[in-house]
Amino acid sequence: MKDLRRVLVIDDEVAIRKLLRVTLEGNSYHVLEAGDAKHGIAQAASERPDIILLDLGLPDKSGLQVLQEIREWSQVPIIVLTVQDSDEDKIAALDGGADDYVTKPFSVPELLVRMRVALRRSMGTPEKTEFTSGPLSIDVPGHVVKVQGTEIKLTATEFNIVKVLMKHKGKVVTHRMLLNEIWGPNSVEHTHYLRVYVGAVRKKLKVDDNTPEIISTEAGVGYRLLDLD
Repeated sequence: MKDLRRVLVIDDEVAIRKLLRVTLEGNSYHVLEAGDAKHGIAQAASERPDIILLDLGLPDKSGLQVLQEIREWSQVPIIVLTVQDSDEDKIAALDGGADDYVTKPFSVPELLVRMRVALRRSMGTPEKTEFTSGPLSIDVPGHVVKVQGTEIKLTATEFNIVKVLMKHKGKVVTHRMLLNEIWGPNSVEHTHYLRVYVGAVRKKLKVDDNTPEIISTEAGVGYRLLDLD
């Protein structure tokens, strides 16, 4: 059992879970199941699956919220399975950190291919807990941010902004993605939150006149933490 890839299926439909268990076990996967968000998040944390298949329509919490919570501490591949097929739903899931999106009813061979692709991307890339960019460093588990070796005191929200930007350093992170990861999917239009907090973060990271600007603004799109290494 230890040699099999471990798949966590988070879906409230018993019939779907049964279909996936039979299909995946027949293709050499070990299947874990959860019928709601609470047990799904708990199993994701305790069992550390290799990949997660996540339904968006859960009874106790939305799949997008589950996605957000898991992404706070894990980069495990997550494929969203749902009957919701609008572009807005897809964008929200992908912005929230999903690796792929498959609409129900789905083709089993297609799902297996997408799972293999997601697993290949994750192989050999252990999750990082420490990041640097020039004078800036962040220790994620320790919640410590330093500039030129000096620890900077940040609020929890300010720390989360730096963490998200640092994980994507050198790339533009959209307003929508930042808002979704930090405040949740119901806050994706409140870009004024970001202007205030990013402004405060910039001031704190500027420890003296010699400290380079680390966060750039991409007008109308989002922010970029510069890759200064």
